[in-house]
Amino acid sequence: MDNDARPPGKTTVAPEVLVDIAKMAALKVDGVSAMAPVSGGVNRIFRRGVVDGVRIAIEDDIVSADLYIILDNNVNIRNVSRTVQEKVTRAITEMVGMVVEEVNINIENIAYESEAEA
Repeated sequence: MDNDARPPGKTTVAPEVLVDIAKMAALKVDGVSAMAPVSGGVNRIFRRGVVDGVRIAIEDDIVSADLYIILDNNVNIRNVSRTVQEKVTRAITEMVGMVVEEVNINIENIAYESEAEA
């Protein structure tokens, strides 16, 4: 028997799974404080592939992601953004096996310490 042959059938991954993978990968990066709410859009109405902080689009099994994040104070925005892009791309590719075309990072805010704590 050929062990390399694929069994009959297919695997379908819901957009929400990709959203969760992207969100978890981004939140593990040092310097990312939280995910920010995604503003409006048609996807928001139908709740497909969009939750707080992540918007996913899939076309021809190729993934594009927009992440909306809040960063910690005193971090290098460029370095953190690139690290998030790398980690999200790697997580989706390794866990699901889909090609990631782009990961766009939108810095929505900086989490400053309150002045009362300073």
